Amino acid sequence: MTGQNFLKGSNDTSVPGQTAAGASPKSGEARSQPSRTVDGFALIGVSNPPDPRTHAYRKDLADVGLADQVIASHYAEPLIRHLVAPAPLLPEPANDAEPIALLQAGDEIRMLDNSRGWAWGYGPDGRVGYVRSEAVAP
Repeated sequence: MTGQNFLKGSNDTSVPGQTAAGASPKSGEARSQPSRTVDGFALIGVSNPPDPRTHAYRKDLADVGLADQVIASHYAEPLIRHLVAPAPLLPEPANDAEPIALLQAGDEIRMLDNSRGWAWGYGPDGRVGYVRSEAVAP
């Protein structure tokens, strides 16, 4: 078939035990059940994400050690790198951000990403942040 594609609407909901009006389902209607436990992880309840100041995760990338705690598009194992110049550890990739810490040449970072002029990962004390790429040894 050629031409425009159309999506059908749905009244399905992910809220267990309620209809669109908020009432309990009528007898005979199926109730949503929590997801099955897979490898010991049940997909129920409110999530409790780890502290992003000390756990490296973003929507697009996370430390592979956090794979059982957060959802990200990709996971990576941190690479150990050293700074070749002093640099501020920043909470976001912006030169005008308030520094988390001031790092010295020779300090170790555990880097997860190095793109667009910024390296992202763990500083020497375990706090997560960004440093300028040119401050990181290859």
